[in-house]
Amino acid sequence: MQFGIFSVGDVTADPTTGRSPTEAERIKAMVAIARKAEEVGLDVFATGEHHNPPFVPSSPTTMLGYIAASTERLILSTATTLITTNDPVKIAEDFAMLQHLADGRVDLMLGRGNTGPVYPWFGKDIRDGIPLAVENYALLHRLWREDVVDWQGNFRTPLQGFTATPRPLDGVAPFVWHGSIRSPEIAEQAAYYGDGFFANNIFWPTGHFQRLIELYRRRYEHYGHGSADQAVVGLGGQVFMRKNSQDAIREFRPFFDNAPVYGHGPSLEDFMDQTPLTVGSPQQVIDKTLTFREHFGDYQRQLFLMDHAGLPLQTVLEQLDLLGEEVVPVLRKEFDALRPAHVPDGPTHAALLAARNADATADTSEVQA
Repeated sequence: MQFGIFSVGDVTADPTTGRSPTEAERIKAMVAIARKAEEVGLDVFATGEHHNPPFVPSSPTTMLGYIAASTERLILSTATTLITTNDPVKIAEDFAMLQHLADGRVDLMLGRGNTGPVYPWFGKDIRDGIPLAVENYALLHRLWREDVVDWQGNFRTPLQGFTATPRPLDGVAPFVWHGSIRSPEIAEQAAYYGDGFFANNIFWPTGHFQRLIELYRRRYEHYGHGSADQAVVGLGGQVFMRKNSQDAIREFRPFFDNAPVYGHGPSLEDFMDQTPLTVGSPQQVIDKTLTFREHFGDYQRQLFLMDHAGLPLQTVLEQLDLLGEEVVPVLRKEFDALRPAHVPDGPTHAALLAARNADATADTSEVQA
């Protein structure tokens, strides 16, 4: 089981002071948060991709490459790489380069994003969102696995005898998660390729994500990648903690009430009741997170959103201390004890390489026989 954090990189005013960080401060804060994640024993740091204010992470591989240079163990990922508006050739080359720089500590989550105008900004039509996601990933998948690619599709110029460089580290493509909050077509796509499926599990009730994950699991088995319970699932969630729940609720309430993504809608209490948001003590976070397995089955990656809504950097770092010291060790022990032996661990480059080598050895044995 892998635990980590994901950031959308929003620049939001602190409602208790009225001050907004500068873009430079917010970017440097994300780097500090990633380093802290490794320090406290987390496994993953993931950044979103946005091309509009009030967000700063427009170039995820630049940020992750910088973080790679000052970390040793942390898996570096994205919380969304826009498969619809990025050129799949550029994605293939950028993430292969990052793979080499980070010694394989790289994977990525593909998605369509939640900002409609991003399509015309990059010369695309939002009405083509799903077909773009399907076609672009079909090309990306081939670019990482075939040394020479001939390609013709509907949304980009053809390729003739093209080789993406550098080639993936050790000949193993980065692991891909397909992220979605509403589209069964994306769950189907993840299942077809035997890739991971990530449900952000933040703003919608549990039942909504249960249906998407159940669809993905059924189709994963249908395509012959393994049993449904072996499908690779990731979940999001968001938490705010203090030693006791009263302090946590009192401190987080002004951030919740004024945040663009939360405020002026359901109350904090209603939102906690209807979604995975947990504001309380570390034990309350443990208790609620453990219920995710009851709803979604055994899964491989849990990411928490912790640096949003204008929370000051120091507060976020304090949250990470609590997460790393009091929450994750308990969750890791509990989840690992409950997971059956045939259900896989979270994906790593080393595991993917070992599986590739094992398949090659098996194929050689069959030929010799």
